[in-house]
Amino acid sequence: MKKPISIIGVPMDLGQAKRGVDMGPAAMRYADALERLIGLGYDVEDLGDLEIERPQVKETNEKLKNLKEVARANRKLASLVSDVVSKGHFPLIFGGDHSIAIGSIAGISKYYKNLGVIWFDAHGDMNTKETSPTGNIHGMPLAVNLGMGDDILTKIESGSPKIKPEHLTIIGVRSLDEGEKQMIRDFGITVYTMHEVDRLGMAYIMEKTIAYFSKHTDGVHISFDLDSLDPLDAPGVGTPVLGGLTYRESHLAMEMLAESGIVTSAEFVEVNPILDERNKTAQTAVALIGSLFGEKLL
Repeated sequence: MKKPISIIGVPMDLGQAKRGVDMGPAAMRYADALERLIGLGYDVEDLGDLEIERPQVKETNEKLKNLKEVARANRKLASLVSDVVSKGHFPLIFGGDHSIAIGSIAGISKYYKNLGVIWFDAHGDMNTKETSPTGNIHGMPLAVNLGMGDDILTKIESGSPKIKPEHLTIIGVRSLDEGEKQMIRDFGITVYTMHEVDRLGMAYIMEKTIAYFSKHTDGVHISFDLDSLDPLDAPGVGTPVLGGLTYRESHLAMEMLAESGIVTSAEFVEVNPILDERNKTAQTAVALIGSLFGEKLL
């Protein structure tokens, strides 16, 4: 039996500097995300968009930009996601910038003793205020979920850390800050850079990842940043990096995860329609969502 899906839109753009990513949830809905899932036989409820409060005064904290507003939104998201999981639904979250992973994982992790996270991203997202070159919180959610960062973020919803380093795998990385490199080494995080993707192939990487998570975790959250794809396939992102995952590699990963049956929650983030070409990136995101939920050619 297929779990009912609850869709949550999070029109967050305060975790980074470029306007437009707040329209990501609307762009994915416009690309027929709900219709695609219903066509696959799922019972789908759309919970609409979370209300994001804008800063009322000029930002003064350059090391953690929009901290209060980002934290407030993630507390709301964590509570809503928690409600979704508690009633046995699959939480599917549309971003918004990647800072929303702080709230999504906070809400999900308390239901699992050993939550696994598979993180598709061009970047490490493991900065702290001490290491971040920008102060943008969308570059910090993995560090926060590992228990590193400001208490206002790490203590959202439940205890800290939310995930164990050995239950995290990052795929598609090709841009890391020095502080992120050090944290990856210190925690012993499994990272498949584009070098490994090219050398080993996506099928091998997913086989190995699925085998490990099937054995060692009791739930798996997929956090998919559209900038993990090459900009040719996903131009509508705020921080594009050349040489990313291909359209087919990404679909293969989602198809193999669908076949494994281990995925219990997911989010797709960083779709920015202002930077896009005729909603191409949102359409790609929705196609990948289709593959993750079992869509096949035959």
